[in-house]
Amino acid sequence: MTLYETIFARRSVRKYEDAPLTDAALADVMKRAGGAKQLFGQAARFELARKDELKGGQAPYAVLAYGGGDDAARVNIGYVLQGIDLYVQSVGYGSVWCGMARPKEPKPDYRILLGFGNASVPLRSGEAEFKRAGLTDIADEDNAVARAARLAPSAVNFQPWRLTFSEGKVIAAANVRGIGGLLPGKLYLYDLGIITKHVEIALEHEGFTVTDVKLAGSGKELTVEVDYAR
Repeated sequence: MTLYETIFARRSVRKYEDAPLTDAALADVMKRAGGAKQLFGQAARFELARKDELKGGQAPYAVLAYGGGDDAARVNIGYVLQGIDLYVQSVGYGSVWCGMARPKEPKPDYRILLGFGNASVPLRSGEAEFKRAGLTDIADEDNAVARAARLAPSAVNFQPWRLTFSEGKVIAAANVRGIGGLLPGKLYLYDLGIITKHVEIALEHEGFTVTDVKLAGSGKELTVEVDYAR
């Protein structure tokens, strides 16, 4: 499957088979992480860990993300790891965001991890299987980009964002309500990076070229602007 197709089939996998991945498969995932495009001049780094090296989490492997603690760094990590999440599932494995798991020996710049492995559950069969807010709750237009963005995962499925569309740009604004602002580790910032990745993939699927990704504001007033052209 393409990454775009995977958006409409992915699931957060919490049950895994005991069968290990090959060294080649693990190297492929880490090569993808190490070579990924990053936003805002960030230089996050990524390491492979096995389950016995982690506290918490169900997956047999994980991509650990390291970087700065500011808004830009966290949004960037969300963006990069969501690309890995979709890639892992597109090639037949399972994956899950783990906001509460961590390495047993964390480093000061550790931020979050993405668990992965051989899934013991299938992908979703289509958009109808997702439990998400309606399009009008997260976007000001009903279009292909909004539909793909709506299916982005988020911490406790809170969907802390709002999309607005104008000529040549899509703006994803933080929309942190209620308990969303109390989630640990500023998880909504990673979520904003996740939806940015979905927006980019959908725009490219629709034949556009993403020309720039900009960050403005801070905290709960943060916005990510994705500029594009035909």
